[in-house]
Amino acid sequence: MRKTLTGAAFVVAAVLLAGCGGGADESAAESKGESPAQPSHTSEESGDAVEEGTPHKVTIEVKGAGTGSVMYTLDEDGFEQVTLPWKKTATIAARGAERKVGRLVIVTPGNVTRPDGRLVAAACSITVDGKTVVKTEEGAGKPCSYKFK
Repeated sequence: MRKTLTGAAFVVAAVLLAGCGGGADESAAESKGESPAQPSHTSEESGDAVEEGTPHKVTIEVKGAGTGSVMYTLDEDGFEQVTLPWKKTATIAARGAERKVGRLVIVTPGNVTRPDGRLVAAACSITVDGKTVVKTEEGAGKPCSYKFK
């Protein structure tokens, strides 16, 4: 009975794989586990132009010594284990609805060990076009966030 069920399970799995695109016509990206590129929509195709605001040079920074984790949203999102001090710079602009509601930049530092052995949140800052707009001190326990339009 078990052999029959196991054999039937393999047959069902093979049929499902064949029916769900498990054939040889997979693209190279799909066979490597990557998702295929989505077609881009231009303003000619959709009739809607996505307007972009003024570009800004934005730098996010985490201060401290040693290593720590950093989570951020800038031109892309990321979570990295880094050597401190650490910084990342990108030129970004508000797009579409962000021009009305704002584009959010966030940096969330991990913990660092103070000389007295206490574990505290690292200090962070956000600089836009050369001007520091947000800054936290070591131990504040808050992420740095800034929204621009």
